[in-house]
Amino acid sequence: MADFMESIIHELLYQNILFFVIGGILFSATLFVQKFGLIYQYLHKVDTESNSHGGELVADTLKAHGVDYIFTLCGGHISPILVAAEKIGIRVVDTRHEVTAVFAADAVARLSGKVGVAAVTAGPGLTNTVTAVKNAQMAESPILLMGGAAASILKGRGALQDIDQMALFKPLCKYTATVTRIRDIVPTLQQAMMHAQSGTPGPVFVEFPIDSLYPYHLVKKEVMSSGGPARTLRHKIVNWYLNNYLCNLFAGAFEPQDMSPLHVNIPRATSEQIQSCADLLKKAKKPVFVFGSQALLPPVAASQLRKSVEKIGIPCFLGGMSRGLLGRNSPYHIKQNRRGALKEADLVILAGCVCDFRLGYGKVLPKKGKVIAINRNKEQLYKNSDMFWRPTVAIQADVASLIVELANQLGQNYSCDAAWLNQLKQGDIAKEKQNELKAEEPTNIHLNPIKVLHTLEETLDDNSILVADGGDFVGTAAYVVKPRGPLRWLDPGAFGTLGVGGGFALGAKLVCPDSDVWIIYGDGSLGYSVAEFDTFTRHKLPVIALVGNDAGWTQISREQVPMFGSNVGCGLAFTDYHVVAKGYGGDGVLLGRGDDIQTIFEKAKSMSREQQIPILVNCLIGKTSFRDGSISV
Repeated sequence: MADFMESIIHELLYQNILFFVIGGILFSATLFVQKFGLIYQYLHKVDTESNSHGGELVADTLKAHGVDYIFTLCGGHISPILVAAEKIGIRVVDTRHEVTAVFAADAVARLSGKVGVAAVTAGPGLTNTVTAVKNAQMAESPILLMGGAAASILKGRGALQDIDQMALFKPLCKYTATVTRIRDIVPTLQQAMMHAQSGTPGPVFVEFPIDSLYPYHLVKKEVMSSGGPARTLRHKIVNWYLNNYLCNLFAGAFEPQDMSPLHVNIPRATSEQIQSCADLLKKAKKPVFVFGSQALLPPVAASQLRKSVEKIGIPCFLGGMSRGLLGRNSPYHIKQNRRGALKEADLVILAGCVCDFRLGYGKVLPKKGKVIAINRNKEQLYKNSDMFWRPTVAIQADVASLIVELANQLGQNYSCDAAWLNQLKQGDIAKEKQNELKAEEPTNIHLNPIKVLHTLEETLDDNSILVADGGDFVGTAAYVVKPRGPLRWLDPGAFGTLGVGGGFALGAKLVCPDSDVWIIYGDGSLGYSVAEFDTFTRHKLPVIALVGNDAGWTQISREQVPMFGSNVGCGLAFTDYHVVAKGYGGDGVLLGRGDDIQTIFEKAKSMSREQQIPILVNCLIGKTSFRDGSISV
């Protein structure tokens, strides 16, 4: 009996071992088939005679998503994308630096409500974009960056410009993907475009290995280049592997696919949340809005948001892209003494505004007042609420949609205390009178920058778009120059990036060709993108640059010199930047003492319009005390 039981046990063990061996073989075979795409290749044959290429699929998908422009600096890795895009009517705009291409895409996204698109070559082409991509992330701009890469089969083998690009962009982008099969191009781009716009908008990155973009016969020539029949087993295995790689890359590549956009998810406030906001607002005696850039995001049109804000009728502080929301001289727009107004307010509505350094990390908010915070991004919604402030109501939702609904909920029965509004407005008037007096103060050399900017303010046409790129001069302009309407002011945002001027102006002039686009430059920041005057000239984009030339990095110098007694690293020269602009095919004007400022500005406008060339006004300015003590460490 014991022998019989032992034989049964051995038989069962043998069967189990056999079962696991066979199962392991089948599992490995399944993985092998999936990894090498053998079944898919059998069902979807490669058209070896086709001249179609992946770049055409990229262009067609972008066209289906309403893309009008691709900004680029050319490279062999991405040539098929650029050629295909131009062929179907997408305008390809080439810049003099890759970072400019991404800044331009950022501006297109902000002004058009569409995803801005840039394409650059592999390796250093992509590393040159990192600052602009980070800026877009912090500014919440939906952009698609497409980058070339070494062929998938050559990654890690020492190919030209081959680095781990995904490691660079994963921390910066909402979505990243590498295309390893041509049939995946369309769905990958659909996902990227959807992610760029959903929730809190931001940058996305899609990497295209070079062999995913070129035609079959060219890729085959490169992949199967060993030459001659294989004579050894090793060579036969290598040739099989390479041929299978090629077939899997192109299998089903150009079969028809739906390229239409995917649904974009935007968070919305509930009716209960809107009602709680209305209840708090009705009880408040001294309410204020503090708007950030997020309030201008689609899907609500800026004009509709403006009507709702005016209907509610409480004092508003506008920052970032929300500058200009209420026009030039709105009775509800308060520009000065924000810190004092917030301390006195009994209700602050943070409408897409974040409690970072710009709001003193929340320390400027009232200790006893109520705070309603609205933001699409949960992290930004509660930033620093663990230390310096607490939201009474925190709503993760689209800002503009909520405000439109809030205005409808309040109806005609709500009105803000006129005394509170008048108090803040009178403070504005008094402060602006002081600034006007400062504009008349003499400087030791050259022109008073406040006077220059006051004159610019009086010269601007109503359709002008202002691009801010600088430190001290631009910081002064933010107090003096008033955007004429919504989406008429572009600045880098929370990252404080210098060098955005050329790219932002490029995108703005393309989206709004009938508008005067003015770049307000510091002389330091001009150095980053002055070469884009060549781009403006070649693409016939007559922008106007006003350079506040005080021969230094004055914003840094203002604190460095009093603290440490040295101006090291802060000094520049009164360079002839207007001559540089002429060298790039534009024109330039020198503005100094003895010149009539308004006459020069009017001349710059007429030159740009009549000659259709970019103009640089090199304005020599002296030092003032206007911004002393305005920088925080």
